[in-house]
Amino acid sequence: MTKPRLLLVHAHPDDETINNGVTMAKYATAGVGVTLVTCTRGEEGEVLVPELEHLASGKEDKLGAHRELELRDAMSVLGVTDFRFLGSPQKSWRDSGMMGSEPNNRQDNFWNANVDEAAESLVQVILEVKPHVMITYDEIGGYGHPDHIQAHRVAMRAAELARSRGWGIQKIYWNTIPISIIEQGIEAMRDTGNQFFGVDKAEDFPFAQPDHLVTTVIDGEAFVEKKMDAMRAHPTQISVDGPFFALSDNLGFKVWGLEFYRLVYGELGTVRNADGRETDLFSGITL
Repeated sequence: MTKPRLLLVHAHPDDETINNGVTMAKYATAGVGVTLVTCTRGEEGEVLVPELEHLASGKEDKLGAHRELELRDAMSVLGVTDFRFLGSPQKSWRDSGMMGSEPNNRQDNFWNANVDEAAESLVQVILEVKPHVMITYDEIGGYGHPDHIQAHRVAMRAAELARSRGWGIQKIYWNTIPISIIEQGIEAMRDTGNQFFGVDKAEDFPFAQPDHLVTTVIDGEAFVEKKMDAMRAHPTQISVDGPFFALSDNLGFKVWGLEFYRLVYGELGTVRNADGRETDLFSGITL
């Protein structure tokens, strides 16, 4: 228990790789203890692989089990050995689907979970692992998905409860992307005649935050290929064949190799770049 330890709380398999792939790979390679808790198995996800469409919730409803395997493969690529699903064999939660959808009304989904009950499951992980740093979503879950919002609520409540029971997580971060980075992506895609993930203005990209709110950046460009391979390990959810991935300049590496955060609990460390952003999640923590 003498090494730095990082806890990530995500909603579905694949969220961890998209948001934090290079961060996880970088710290795992450095010997940091990395623990991933995934709140659902993503049973309601859209299946992008035609030959696996039978797994969808509207057909055989076996997508969740398949996404467990995808997550395992992705974590193997990133070098993360401690990854778990929230809850227990006796009590776990299902993917909630989008707001207003039929799955969103199911009583066994994560959106309808009692926050304190779900948080208790995460508290047990926190008290076991004793993380110094936690990463999760902001209060709107990045883009409004109910499971992302609930993951935020559960993670923040669990941190509060764990603090009252003897383990205070020293720093808590929310995933984000600076508006300036999104603007670069939009311009680059416009030059190719394509949209940047369906948006024309940076303000319309749900994850984007004003630059001054982005406190921290992890430079993981050396781990971009691992992140790409981990994304490929989630084929039912992620396609890496789109026009953005075909950009030949350095922009793709900037978007995928730099991962941005907003510190919302704790003190910023002194290890910073020329922009004044913190460059090490563990800067300033006490082991």
